[in-house]
Amino acid sequence: MPHIEPPQRLVRALSESVPGTAASAWLEGLPSAVERGVAACGVTVERVQVPGGRSSLVVLVRRGDGSPAVLKIAPERFRPAAELAALVHWGGLGAVQVLAGAGDGVLLLERLRPDVSVRTLPEAKATLEAAGALRRLWVEPPAGWGEVFESVTERTGRQAAAMRGAGQADAEVSALVDAALAVREELVASAPEERLLHGTFRQSKVLAGERSPWLAVGPDPVVGECAFDLARLVRDRVEDLVGSPSGAAIARRRVKKLAEVLEVDQDRLRGWVLFRAVESGVRARRVGRDRDAELLLEFASWLS
Repeated sequence: MPHIEPPQRLVRALSESVPGTAASAWLEGLPSAVERGVAACGVTVERVQVPGGRSSLVVLVRRGDGSPAVLKIAPERFRPAAELAALVHWGGLGAVQVLAGAGDGVLLLERLRPDVSVRTLPEAKATLEAAGALRRLWVEPPAGWGEVFESVTERTGRQAAAMRGAGQADAEVSALVDAALAVREELVASAPEERLLHGTFRQSKVLAGERSPWLAVGPDPVVGECAFDLARLVRDRVEDLVGSPSGAAIARRRVKKLAEVLEVDQDRLRGWVLFRAVESGVRARRVGRDRDAELLLEFASWLS
């Protein structure tokens, strides 16, 4: 089997998000985890996908019949069991198809085209194609979903607690944090019908496939209202938005357009865009990604 070297993108992301020595321990155990996954799924390794993702190792493999596939291995912190459950529930409709689940964070998935995402399209078309792909995922969650998936209220509650501490310690972001926390309280108090959501959806999470033009990958599934799932898509290409003199107007038009196309409440979508942008900005600031934090918080200020 070829030598397994985790991409630097994954190494950096794990160092930011996994506490203590857990990240280094997981990375040290990767070669053994790959060997177990290869044996359990009966595949042969081609190579590690680079740059790959920020929460998992992605290995390009071949099945016994020679067909291509992807072996994905993720730490428990990134909820691989929930990802598996969501992908199985979607059954390949709108999302990458599961070929096997080997436990211990190992998934065998159909191989898509990692070099061709919706993000490669012109901005306006990319947004609409991504929205169309996302719509297909919004289905009723399975019975007993609370045993596998978080709710939007639960996930954002944890995030809100972390944001509250950051806002108290950092006067520069306190007003934005206060606004984001207030809008979250309003949103969770009156949530509409619950659906199974992708959870971390953006343009780069939609890849070209053979059996369908575009398929979603890499969910961090959650159950809640659809507007929550659109919020990250609104700020896609945030560096271009902030660099544009009409960035604020473009962002507001995106909110309006996506709300209309996907039939969600515009004010609720704007609220979730604000909350999620501030949460991401505060988190980026906490781990030293100052440029990302600056972009996200400026974007959030347009909606507060």
